[in-house]
Amino acid sequence: MKRWLIAFLFLVLPAMAQGRDTLTIGITQYPSTFHPNIDSMAAKSYVLGFARRPVTAYDAEWRVTCLLCETLPTLENGLAVRERTPDGKDGIAVTWVLREGLRWGDGTPLTTEDLRFAWEAGRESTTGFGPAEFYRSAYEFTAHDARRFTIRFDKVTFEFASLGDFAPLPAHLERERWRADPRAYRSRTLYDTEPANPGLWNGPYRITAVQPGAGVTLERNEHWSGPPPHFRRIQVRTVENTASLEAQLLAGQVDMVAGELGLPVEQASALMRRTGSRFHVEYKPGLIYEHVDLRLDHPALSDRRVRQALLHALDRPQIVARLFEGRQTVAHSTVNPLDWVHEAATRQYAHDPARAVALLEEAGWRPGPNGIRVNASGERLSFELMTTAGNRSREAVQQVIQAQWRAVGVEARIRNEPPRVLFGESLSRRRFGGAAMYAWISAPEGVPRTSLHSEEIPSAERNWAGQNYTGFRNEEMNALLEALPQELDREKRRDMWRRLQAVYADELPALPLWFRQDAHLWPRWLEGVRPTGHLNSSTLWAEEWRAR
Repeated sequence: MKRWLIAFLFLVLPAMAQGRDTLTIGITQYPSTFHPNIDSMAAKSYVLGFARRPVTAYDAEWRVTCLLCETLPTLENGLAVRERTPDGKDGIAVTWVLREGLRWGDGTPLTTEDLRFAWEAGRESTTGFGPAEFYRSAYEFTAHDARRFTIRFDKVTFEFASLGDFAPLPAHLERERWRADPRAYRSRTLYDTEPANPGLWNGPYRITAVQPGAGVTLERNEHWSGPPPHFRRIQVRTVENTASLEAQLLAGQVDMVAGELGLPVEQASALMRRTGSRFHVEYKPGLIYEHVDLRLDHPALSDRRVRQALLHALDRPQIVARLFEGRQTVAHSTVNPLDWVHEAATRQYAHDPARAVALLEEAGWRPGPNGIRVNASGERLSFELMTTAGNRSREAVQQVIQAQWRAVGVEARIRNEPPRVLFGESLSRRRFGGAAMYAWISAPEGVPRTSLHSEEIPSAERNWAGQNYTGFRNEEMNALLEALPQELDREKRRDMWRRLQAVYADELPALPLWFRQDAHLWPRWLEGVRPTGHLNSSTLWAEEWRAR
């Protein structure tokens, strides 16, 4: 009888999995906006991966691939043609052809007019779209017909086939709102005032309901022209406290935890030891750079010697060993060792409290009351240290950093905020009080112009576009960031990358911590999820997810 019962269960359980029509996912952040071109935030990218598609993306093998287009343009196939710009520069005209049958969720055909609108809005600086350099360089847009379009760029780059996150915006819904007042468009867009409007979405799913700060519900888009997705509904729940997120996973309130925004690796590892084979886990190292941004117009942090002292004071290998079971890779620059342009000989800052003290003394910071250093004017070496509230791993790291800085006479005052506030306000408008710990997620060989070029410092004049939150200004770095994309020779580009990493390591606009490994947790009955380990989320291929 017992043997029959076990056999019966093995027959029934797969059938039950096949009958699942809802997948509930837990993540630790809630998007500050649903507009594709406003604010950069991993939570938004993850959610919108279900509901929208850019023209191109990097896949799980780190190759550029078409999502909305038919063929990647190359010089060989004639879809990319080198030319001279009207002012005599070396330029390139690149043509893409959209796939047939693309529609918005309200049934309206998706055409080159939707891409023209995205280009027009991005070219207008008061709109505040990023990345600004893409729109500046893309000086002409031509729609040949409803599916074929050409963009002319005023420079030739090694990544000309990729449109990055450039994606169509529904001109039939958003163009008039934008035209009425480009500067105010950020607060008037339907993506935030009516996110459940089906006409905003062109992916396999569309957003049908939002609970601000708590969750997003997505359902199948009946006008999606690609392979039909398996699940009828996707529920994305935001649980900012990672202990609570784990509890909800164990209780069955969420089916899976997204690695892109989920449990830290050490928490996931402990969970797997307790639960055995109940869940599938995939540890994915990727281009995820955990670091501490420093506000360089802070009086103390403007001194490079102070920044170098702060890094010497940190014992990053010990933090990785004790808090992350050794699963993270200590970072010495902004470039991950997984990326071919990584330079192993870049300057490294060992844990050296004595050297940290010497640098602080050299910078004029002497021992003061209560062990906190002061300058000649009696001002304390003190600033805020912020991170995403509720992230147990980051908060633990924060405590260690605070203690290690205190040991050399630096006071870090902890003040955390929910991710949507930290990214949507404090960082994007440069309102943080000294230091902020978070992660950048990049594409393979992603040139970090938007976070390091002085033109990318957010300002009211540019409607807070740009991601150079530190306020870093360095002419050599600017020159490298401008020249790097235009160098087509890989070996010459490697030399430029080598110099970029050297400048970064000397100047330290941000303090490198480690390159993160993410823990993706999903139920045994789910298949088809392919973590990418880079900027383009696994959700961009959600139509491949299946219950088995």
